Amino acid sequence: MKNYITVMLGCLLVFLSFPILANVQNTSAKISVHNKLDFARKEIVAVSGKLLSDLIKGNQTKDLRIKKEGNSEFIVLQWIDYNQDGIQDELLFEAEVPAKAKVSYEIVFDETTALPESTITTYSRFVPERTDDYAWENDKVAFRTYGPDAQKRTEEKRPEGTLSSGIDLWLKRTDKSIINKWYAENVKKGGYYHIDHGEGYDPYHVGASRGTGGTGIWENNNLAVSKNFVSYKTIAVGPLRTVFELSYAPYSPYEVKETKRISLDLGSNFSKFEITMDANKALPNITTGITLHDNKGEVKINKKEGWFRHAETIDGNLLGEGIVLNPKVVKEAFANVSTEKDQSNLLVIGKPKNNQLTYYAGFAWQKSGQIDNEADWDTLLQKQAKMLANPLKITIKRNK
Repeated sequence: MKNYITVMLGCLLVFLSFPILANVQNTSAKISVHNKLDFARKEIVAVSGKLLSDLIKGNQTKDLRIKKEGNSEFIVLQWIDYNQDGIQDELLFEAEVPAKAKVSYEIVFDETTALPESTITTYSRFVPERTDDYAWENDKVAFRTYGPDAQKRTEEKRPEGTLSSGIDLWLKRTDKSIINKWYAENVKKGGYYHIDHGEGYDPYHVGASRGTGGTGIWENNNLAVSKNFVSYKTIAVGPLRTVFELSYAPYSPYEVKETKRISLDLGSNFSKFEITMDANKALPNITTGITLHDNKGEVKINKKEGWFRHAETIDGNLLGEGIVLNPKVVKEAFANVSTEKDQSNLLVIGKPKNNQLTYYAGFAWQKSGQIDNEADWDTLLQKQAKMLANPLKITIKRNK
């Protein structure tokens, strides 16, 4: 009798534990990612939190895992709460899809296996140790722009000042994060990041220009631009996407208040700029641009496909800068050459809808190994334009 009870208890324990173990292994849903283009794509894709809400019911969000179909290893994930209301708005993961193909991923819930961590990441932060920059990066590129203290220093003719709403480029040739290291070393010895110590450097001059992706309002052959940002909000830092917002004081005859939401995905050469301008009346345009520096570089305008670029040589190496946006929102684009310092820019005049404009701005540096010549840079811009026009199609099918 004792042995019978022991066997029955053992069977009961197995029976009770089986559904829990099965839940770990069974697929809850399948995500299909479809690439319609004729080249392979490796991109960060986003799944709406609302689409996943029913699936998550009865489970913990933190236990959600994704793996490629037929693969036992989970992949890196990132949740983003864009409005900071405590509800996750999007789930991000990196999809790799061959040309004109479809790849499937499986969603499971597993509380026992830790999420994998990425050795490379996106990152952004406010930088008070260098007055008040805001800097952001991923494994390919890095950027920065300038805050109110840097503006005040310039206006008061004090050191370390910068008066600009242009976007600066940091040329990196490592997939590791460099922002914290370069700023820390610069505190020890001023000018550190202007010298290449093996990871890249900052030889790029912005001044009052647009840098790569700065904004303004073009009217009467004049570009009205804001001063430095007055406030910032960090929304996400990585590993797959960094997101933040910058706000600017009113400027131009329209007294426009501008907000930039900027995001950068892992593996991309382009920051996404979502511009909102709050004005009392409709704006004639929202303009973005690229500095032409000393007007010795090459400009190429492809209004039909929606990409615009500048290629120049800095310290003997090619630097390609570019802007990509929906061609339907482009009014015109031209190289505005000026004799005034830092006022020569390639300008892209956008037709704002509800005083909003979205575009991508970025670069590639020859010494990073990402491009060898201008044709390589044009190819990257063409692909970015095609990807913007043909986003990866995501479908979710829940298992019955």
